[in-house]
Amino acid sequence: MDAGVTGYSMSGLARLRHRLFHLYFMVRRPITFGVRGLVHDRTRSSVLLVRHTYVPGWQLPGGGVEAGETATEALGRELQEEGNILLTAEPVLKSLHFNRRASRRDHVALYLVETFVETAPKIPDREIAEAAFFQLDRLPDQTSPATLRRLAEIFQGAPASPDW
Repeated sequence: MDAGVTGYSMSGLARLRHRLFHLYFMVRRPITFGVRGLVHDRTRSSVLLVRHTYVPGWQLPGGGVEAGETATEALGRELQEEGNILLTAEPVLKSLHFNRRASRRDHVALYLVETFVETAPKIPDREIAEAAFFQLDRLPDQTSPATLRRLAEIFQGAPASPDW
């Protein structure tokens, strides 16, 4: 990532801290469970994608489910944090996936969100370099392969893969 364009880059210390944090959770939590939201604006035929400061590419917003939190509570929190999206109705659980690339213990629930309010444009921060809606036929070149698979499953009828 070009720090001059976004103003954000992950320093070596921040990358080390991120890896240590991940290692800590692998030891403390034998299984991790995450949520992703496919936020779909039907009127513009667009979806919300985010670009994190610590991994390449555009992805669906989401993150880990914390202790004492339901999956939908975690989704609401993550959408608010990553895209200033407020859920105005229950999201629809579309699929569950095993995220082999993250670890041997990571699972992700994918929710379709079509009833929401964008409370304000997302301002870049330490985690999110950018968040934007993209028309389904004009996705950015750097859209992650997993995101492209999920979009094909939901909008083109591709079979849901058990893997993220």
